[in-house]
Amino acid sequence: MSVPLLEARALIKDYGAQRAVNGVSFTVAPGRCFGLLGPNGAGKTTTVEMLEGITAPSGGEILFRGAPVGRDYPEEIGLMFQSTALQDFLTVREALDTFGHLYRRRAAFDALVRRCALEEFLDQYANTLSGGQRQRVLLAIALANRPALLFLDEPTTGLDPQARRRFWELIREIKAGGSTIVLTTHYLEEAHLLCDEIAIMDHGRIIAQGRPAALLADHFDESILILPPEQAPALARAGLAAQETLHGLEIATRAVNQTLRRLLEVDADLSGLRIRTATLEDLFLELTGRELRG
Repeated sequence: MSVPLLEARALIKDYGAQRAVNGVSFTVAPGRCFGLLGPNGAGKTTTVEMLEGITAPSGGEILFRGAPVGRDYPEEIGLMFQSTALQDFLTVREALDTFGHLYRRRAAFDALVRRCALEEFLDQYANTLSGGQRQRVLLAIALANRPALLFLDEPTTGLDPQARRRFWELIREIKAGGSTIVLTTHYLEEAHLLCDEIAIMDHGRIIAQGRPAALLADHFDESILILPPEQAPALARAGLAAQETLHGLEIATRAVNQTLRRLLEVDADLSGLRIRTATLEDLFLELTGRELRG
């Protein structure tokens, strides 16, 4: 059996009397993308900060290639934080060179530029970059030391849909090249597309873990019918319960044909009907709840 590249064993983090992380354990195999998800305050950021070596655990152990992390661990990992300050009047070229000199081992400059698609704005100042360009520069900086393990913390927050999908392509290419990735994200579609395995945290613990498709299969065997809000009276006449969401009125059912017949019997307008299967968002909300968290 191969040794995991990264292993968390019963990690605990206390801040005074408050326990932010309570016994978190998982492994990340080489060449895989592992996603850590959770609502605000779930403990995922604290967990990742311990894995990155930014904060020390109150208990538990972190192993890298089967051994406790040591002094050389920072040379083996790449970090892309959700927000990183770049000097306004350094060009992209100068920023890459500056960060590259912080490490003993460096990626070839030209290869790094090609990998992150920086050619068109290498000589622009950092304060002139678009959001998507800035994130690609930060990704290149995280890859400057040819890390064995790459941490991506909310890497597409604030990006428009086009820039976000371009960034997903870059992450897929990096993973295809053999890199191992730990990803935190609030975008459930992002986690489903990029991650081989996910762990969902809440209240400092992992409450679900596995391959996205397997987790969905374990928790759902229903289809979801979506109707416009103005069809609420028809649903009431049919005796069907619905969840009001941003997408419309959602009806979870194991018997699609029977449900449609009941709607037709009460003269519901089905011209706006949509049908979908369960997603990671459904799983996330089922496990962590729908209440707003700060």
